[in-house]
Amino acid sequence: MKPVTVDMLRAHLLVASLTAAGAEALLCVALLVLPVSQHFFGSMSFRLVAIAVIAGGVIVAREFAQAAFAVAVESHHATPVDRSAWPVEFAVTPDCPRRWLVILHLRLTGKPFVLAGL
Repeated sequence: MKPVTVDMLRAHLLVASLTAAGAEALLCVALLVLPVSQHFFGSMSFRLVAIAVIAGGVIVAREFAQAAFAVAVESHHATPVDRSAWPVEFAVTPDCPRRWLVILHLRLTGKPFVLAGL
């Protein structure tokens, strides 16, 4: 497998894992308030809802990351690099306000990048 593909898969799995952990934390809090039987957690409907929540979380994270990337490109915090000179497509400045979301977008889409200096 190509390193870019591995990086994309790793980024998607990271977002899915964080979404699942957040959903589990919310579920634990909800269990204190709502009385739910133990059999509910083994049902197919619960599993389908869990998969839908995780997939929805990945989609929402991708949308937020893309919006942050678009803002970073407009504000020149993420600038395209000449492809003939570099093996990277974008340079991200360290003072970018949402740098972690911009980098997440670049990793999710498989675009090579470099962290530019000040």
